[in-house]
Formats: sequence, C-alpha cells, structure tokens
Amino acid sequence: MQRAHQILKNTFGYSEFRNNQADIIQAILNGQDAFTLMPTGGGKSLCYQIPALVRDGVGVVISPLIALMQDQVDALRQLGIRAAFLNSTQDRFSQQQTEQDLLDGKLDLLYVAPERLMTERMLSLLNQTQVALFAIDEAHCVSQWGHDFRKEYQQLSILHERYPDVPRIALTATADQRTRTEIIEQLHLEQATLFVNSFDRPNIHYAVSEGQNAKEQLWRFIEREHPQDAGIIYCLSRKKTESIAQWLSAKGRTALPYHAGLPSNMRQQHQERFLREEQVIIVATIAFGMGIDKPDVRFVAHLNLPKSIEAYYQETGRAGRDGEPANAWMAYGLQDVITLRQMMQDGDAEEQFKRIALQKLEAMLGLCELISCRRQSLLAYFGEALAKPCGNCDNCTHPPQTWDGSVSAQKALSTVYRTGQRFGVNYIIDVLSGKDDDRIRSNRHDQISTYGIGNEHTGVEWRSIFRQLIAQGYLNVDVDGYGALKLTEKCRPVLRGEQTLQLRKITKPEKVKKEKGARKQHDLRSIDEPLFEALRTLRLSLAQEQGVPPYVIFHDTTLTEMTRTRPTTEETLRYISGVGEQKLKHYGQQFLEEIAKYPLPELLDNNLSDTVNETLMLQQQGKDAETIAQVRNLKPSTIYVHLAEAVADGRLNAREVLPLDDAQYAEIVNTLEMLDAEMDGPLKPTYEALDGKYDYGILRCVLAGL
Repeated sequence: MQRAHQILKNTFGYSEFRNNQADIIQAILNGQDAFTLMPTGGGKSLCYQIPALVRDGVGVVISPLIALMQDQVDALRQLGIRAAFLNSTQDRFSQQQTEQDLLDGKLDLLYVAPERLMTERMLSLLNQTQVALFAIDEAHCVSQWGHDFRKEYQQLSILHERYPDVPRIALTATADQRTRTEIIEQLHLEQATLFVNSFDRPNIHYAVSEGQNAKEQLWRFIEREHPQDAGIIYCLSRKKTESIAQWLSAKGRTALPYHAGLPSNMRQQHQERFLREEQVIIVATIAFGMGIDKPDVRFVAHLNLPKSIEAYYQETGRAGRDGEPANAWMAYGLQDVITLRQMMQDGDAEEQFKRIALQKLEAMLGLCELISCRRQSLLAYFGEALAKPCGNCDNCTHPPQTWDGSVSAQKALSTVYRTGQRFGVNYIIDVLSGKDDDRIRSNRHDQISTYGIGNEHTGVEWRSIFRQLIAQGYLNVDVDGYGALKLTEKCRPVLRGEQTLQLRKITKPEKVKKEKGARKQHDLRSIDEPLFEALRTLRLSLAQEQGVPPYVIFHDTTLTEMTRTRPTTEETLRYISGVGEQKLKHYGQQFLEEIAKYPLPELLDNNLSDTVNETLMLQQQGKDAETIAQVRNLKPSTIYVHLAEAVADGRLNAREVLPLDDAQYAEIVNTLEMLDAEMDGPLKPTYEALDGKYDYGILRCVLAGL
C-alpha cells in the first residue's frame, strides 16, 4: 500500500484516502474481486485507477459512457497517466494505434464499452496482453430491474470464466438489495468482498414542491438560489426539454436541450458546452448524465416525477460532486402519477417487471408525500439508517403543516364510488364542487348525495387531496379506463370513519430574493473574490487551449484553497489538495504568478476570522465604526470588538481608530489600570466606574492596546 499512497499524493494530489478506498485498493492489490457501492463524488474511480498503476499490466475499464470517454482519458493524461479508449467515435487509424499501444504495453488504463469488449477481436487482443484488473463501472446496468439496464452487461460474466486470475471490481453509486443481488449473480461475484459506503450526500439539500405552475416555481428557485450557476433540469418528454430550454434562454440563461432524438453531433456539442463553459443549464431527458464528472453542478431539478428512488438518487447525485452545497429540487403533480403509471402499464414488459416497476414508483411517491425527514427515508430505502433528521431537506428546514383530511377524503372516495368508478379526477372535482355541467346532468350525477358538498376546497386543493389519496394507495388510476379512479381495499376504514387521515397543506411559493453573490457556496471573503475569479479565468484559458473541461485543470475547491492560502512557492502550492506532481509541473508557475498579482494589504494578511476581516476591509476604506455598523447591519459595539481583535493582533492602533480625544482616552486607560482589567476578564467594573459613558466595545478596544 505504500506505493498506492505515493500515487495518491504525487499523481492525484490528495493527502489521504476517503471512505473505504484504502480497503478496496488493498483487496484488488491482493488479487481479490470487489463489489463497491459508493455515492457519486465519493471517489470510486481511484479504487481501480490506483491498483491499475500499482499492478503489472493494463487496467481495463468497462463503461457504457462512450460520449464521456474522451474527457475521462484527457483528465488522466493531464496527470501523466498513460490512458486511452477504444470506441466507435474513433477513426480506424486511431483504433489501430491504440490497439498497438495495448499490445506494446504502453497503456496503464484502457476504457472500452461492453459491446466492444465482447467482440472476438477485443478478447483476442486481451489474450495477448497482461491485464492488471477489470473494472466494471456503472455495474447497476446489469440489472433488468434497474433504471439503466444494458443487455450487454449481462454478458460480462465471461470475464470470470476467461480470466480467472485477473481481479475484477464492480462499482455503482446506487443499488437497492434486489439490484445488488442481481449484480452479484450476473457477474459471478459471489466470492467478491462487498464494500458499502454511506449513501448519504450531506451537502445536497432535497426539496419537493407541488406541481402547480411548475415552470414559474422552477424560475423562482433558479433566480433565488442559482442565478449564475450550472445545473441540470430533467423532463419526462423530449418535447418538454426543448420548450423549457427555449423558455429559459428567452429569460436570459444559457440553456441547452439534450435527448436521444437530437442529432448525435448536436448532443455532443451541447454536452461539451455544459462541461467546458460556466453557468450552462442542460435541460434533458434521462438520456443525459450518467458518468458526468463536472464537479460544480450546483443544482439538479426535476419537472416530472422520476420512475424510482434509484433513478432520483442517481440523477440528483450529479449535483455537488465537489462537496460544496447543492440543491435537488423537484415539482411533481397528479398528472405525473397518472402518466407514469400509464407508461408502465402500456409497455410490452413482462407482468413481473411491471409489478416491480409499480412498486418502485409507489416508493418514489411515498418519498414525495413524506412529512418527515426526506434524507432519512431516502437512505432507509437503501438499507441505511440515519439516527436523527438531517436538517438539510425542505421537511426539516420548513416542516410541512398537516391537517385532518379524513372528512374530505370520505367525500372524495364516496364521490368516486357513487359515480361508478368510471371517471377521472377533473370530473370528480366538478361533481364535488357542484358544477353546472351538461355531462354531469346527463349522467344524473347532480342527483347524488355528494354533488356540491366539496365547496370548502378550491380545485387546486382538491387536486392535492386526490394526489395524496393516490400516492398513499387509497385510490388507483385505471389506465385502461382512460384514467378513471378506482377504490382500493385500503380505503374501507377511511370510508367507515375507523381511520383518520393526515394530509399535507398546500404551501404558498416563496418570493424571489436574489443572492448578492454568485460564489456564496465557497464562503470566500469579499477581499478574496477578485483573485478567485482571476484564477478561474486563467483555468478557463488553459482548458480552452488544451480542449478539456476547466475542472480537468483544477476543481473549484482547489482554486478556493489557493485563494485562501495564497501560496508563494511551488513547495507551498504542492500541499494544496488536488495539486499533484504533473499539475504542479505544468501549471504551478502560471498560477503562482497570477496569485502574486493580488497581494493582500498588510492589514488583511492575518489569521483573524472572516467577519473581523470584513470589518477591517471597510475600516481601511476610511469608514468609522458607526458607518461600518450600518453597512454590515451590526451593532457598533460588535464592530469595536472586531477592531479590538485587530488591535490585540498588532494590526491597528487603538488610539487611531477610536472616536476619543486625549482626555477621554487617558480616563479609560487610567481606570483600566487602576482596576487591573484583563482581556479575558469582565469589564463591568470598569464600565460602572466610568458611569457607563463608554461602550463596552470601546473599553475592550482600549484594553487590547495596553
């Protein structure tokens, strides 16, 4: 493992392993198979990249992500790793060159798609090559119950039979127990060591909104939380992705559609723009996103309900890979439920598959209608317990209000029954509302006892009630009956009054309050912002020169650390996370020169807190304590305490920053000395001895200068 640690530090620029990385790597180095479940952004790729560099031979990475292989290989080459890929995007000459490099032992890592790996030509090449390991990425694709099923993955069991002495590692970010079992069976990993890391992504804030006016809700969310950030918006249909992208573009954002119906060159162009440019929003169907390595995606939004919790977790996991705060936001409504159920019922899959798909949809609905911590429920689905509510989901930060919906539910269920269980939601609401309608009269439903008994609720409120009744299993939607509502056995106790029913109240949308700073998540001082933006500009310039995404040069988190620490030599730059030997060699001098252009004023080059430095910045601009207090919306006494810290640190002279004449200053000094006051002691005796003439903050500031 000593060699593995050296590679981690010198090649990848990280000081220590995370999660179970060290144990996984040790297992592979020992020649064992491994099955690894690790959340997106948890560092899965290092688990096979480092063993491939330590072991003799080439590491073969099987991945379905043909469109992303170029970027993956480019990122590795930036680190000095001999990486290549073989796929259908290459011309014949490039393929032959890569094949020859493979045979000549000139590769550390080779990325291939499963369908290419299974060809006789590829297997023949591997027979003539020393293989260090096989890494099966996105292993959940093997499961027919999963949301990303790829039939070719089920043929990968041949690796176990054909290369029994080569260790295999299967990796995925999401798999429930059923999917895990199938991965093990299909890939013959019964003897593999299982490594399950926490599925928790604590930096992601989860929120679900009711689906009324979803577009406007989305815009309010983007304007409030992410006015200048990159993000992904998922829609159910191709048509909707294009219309939402056009709508956002008209509002001034750079938004690009992505779906399987677009020409392949346009999809590739939109994907590259998303990876390489800043502040781009991609509006996509589920055809987009697997393997996207962009670390600074700040939000993932869903305008339609995902088909399963696995799909939701996988898609939302593309936000915040850098560990900085990110948002997973969704708006879903009654129509989503009906549409998805109809799609599943109308499909040509076997009944068992349909049944399991519906179970997964029910679990997703349960997560949406939850009134307790969403993260606890999400993790529980994957078999992980979270001891206490997370404090970082909408239900934790703004607990939903509930109400006793038992009587309203009885009215709704009774109306469904009395109209013959033959009509959809809108018709039932019209009956409950007593609407004067020819269709209702012709069906004689204006004569039933529940006609007009629901006027206490608006149409929007009734739709919310019906959505919750469907989500909680009291009503079914008869797809064959054109969306007619049907009672279930579960509704009997409610109709009989034997069971009460708590429902969520509809919440009013929040007004837009734009954030003042676009880089809020990095928590930089305002004095540091110009340097941070300069480093981003330099990074973008280098990335464009080399035709790679900016994060391949350095992640934002690395630039943030550079900004905070302002290294002046290669030796100090080397210790920043994400700066390995190759990147230090290629880019170190350029970044050091850029940092040198933004020297900190002596006053601010300190180890004091950010809030103290904010005060010092304003003080340096010539503002007095009263003005600084107004600007920062703080009490003057708090500002004087900040100044006192700078005085104690030798940065300021108390006499020069306080609004005191010589006599007043001498009076305070004499009193402090007479009472033998100390910095960490109480100042009340001094305050009282001076008859309360001077603010506590002023007293502390004078004391700091003694």
